[in-house]
Amino acid sequence: MNLHRNFARAAFLFCLMIFSSTFAHADIWGPYGEYSMAYPGQEFLTLLVLPDGGGNQLDEARLPSGGTADATITLLLRDAYNDPIPNYPREDMWLESEDGGLVLCQGGTIADSDTDQFGMTRWLNPLRGGGHSQTLTVVKVSGAEPELTQGVRLNFNSPDINEDLIVNLLDVALFAEDFFQYSVYSFRSDFYRDGTINLADLAVFAPAIGAHCP
Repeated sequence: MNLHRNFARAAFLFCLMIFSSTFAHADIWGPYGEYSMAYPGQEFLTLLVLPDGGGNQLDEARLPSGGTADATITLLLRDAYNDPIPNYPREDMWLESEDGGLVLCQGGTIADSDTDQFGMTRWLNPLRGGGHSQTLTVVKVSGAEPELTQGVRLNFNSPDINEDLIVNLLDVALFAEDFFQYSVYSFRSDFYRDGTINLADLAVFAPAIGAHCP
């Protein structure tokens, strides 16, 4: 009798564990997200990044015609029941360029903070990375792109032209090559983002020499 009772109790607890595990997984499954950039226009903005984080904040991104605009990215994270997910760890939310041209230092593009009580976080602080990209920027959450959003119009360039996450003589050689090819425009070296490679770009490049990931 006791044997049967104990067996039934164990079977019940086992089923309860399976149900609880399934329910918990369904509760957070996703996550679902929507993200957007503060700038409402259709142009692609460009953000200067450095491996040591010495580049521009996202609200200092440059327009293709000159001047700056606010490229701050805001993410709203929700679960399968459309409820906000608070306290989601910032380390599990980061930015990538669609073509992989933005090369990341470890943790270099994670969100500024965990999600708040409304399931929201943002990217405003300077990023840490190198390389260059002229494609869409996407938010990754635990390795997946949240549903409902296709990316934002944000490009990147960096004095770390050769994408090895340190600005050194190798990058100087590449910048000099672009600087003296007057008839050929190279986005990767247009750090001032005015459509031409000139002394304004040199003024941005020179102080960056020696920058590397922390």
